Amino acid sequence: MEKTRLKRKLINKLGLRYWQLYILILPALVFLVIFCYLPMYGVIVAFQNYNPILGVFDSPWVGWTNFESLFNSYWFTIMLVNTLELSLYSLPVNTIFPIVLALLINEVRHSWFKKTVQTISYAPYFVSVIVTVGMCFTFTNADYGIVNKLLGLFGIEGKAWMYEPGAFNFIYIVSGLWQGCGWWAIIYVATLSTVDPSLHEAATIDGAGRFKRIWHINIPAILPTAIILFIMAMGGIMNVGFEKAYLMQNASNLVESEIIATYAYKVSIAATGYKNYGFGSAVGLFNSVINIVLLLLANFGAKLLGKESLW
Repeated sequence: MEKTRLKRKLINKLGLRYWQLYILILPALVFLVIFCYLPMYGVIVAFQNYNPILGVFDSPWVGWTNFESLFNSYWFTIMLVNTLELSLYSLPVNTIFPIVLALLINEVRHSWFKKTVQTISYAPYFVSVIVTVGMCFTFTNADYGIVNKLLGLFGIEGKAWMYEPGAFNFIYIVSGLWQGCGWWAIIYVATLSTVDPSLHEAATIDGAGRFKRIWHINIPAILPTAIILFIMAMGGIMNVGFEKAYLMQNASNLVESEIIATYAYKVSIAATGYKNYGFGSAVGLFNSVINIVLLLLANFGAKLLGKESLW
């Protein structure tokens, strides 16, 4: 009996009580190590004049030269400001609207109508980025675009809005909201489904209307989830979607559409002449460091306010 008790105590101490769960998570852990952590040795390319023939370990070292070139580049301030603008504009929009949509869907009493709204709202998420950008060009066309047709009803002159630098951020954010709002709202709808119905019943008996019940019951219920998602979004604030920004770029709006991801791609991979892999890696590493700092600050701020946090 004593042996059994000590054995059980040892198993609990080593955390082997749930070994079945560890086996289930093992494939995901192996995938993460192989494809996310092992390639991290490639960050040393940012400190090299990298030559694919020589490889990572034989390419000549240049120290901080690539970073100095980045900070002294004409495009550095432009792409940094553009990236921050897109991220900071998108962050509140992509946080607030999904919450509002989830609250509205949750208030629908007919299940068939609720399912229909959910399906319609998250279906655009599966639309290809290429198709989405193509739709943006078509809808904003100066001659036959539906946007200009509608603006013409109010006496506003039609323009090729995709070629207007000032319209880039608005089109990027609105099209992104259309594509992802319904999908992001699923998380909040799932959270609202866990709210105890007795809370609403008690609030109704006490005379609380629908708006008060949403404000005092539903919103506090989804607030922890919203904070966690917000912290994670802060950690990726510099990771503006490369594909979409690159597809939307043209010579007219480049001053507003050039972001860190597109710039790194152009100088390291898409360059027609000498491909400066080291410089491109330095751009990417700078981007990642900023993301890590913002993630730590957002998590620290949430803990400081006594709210939810990642750790």
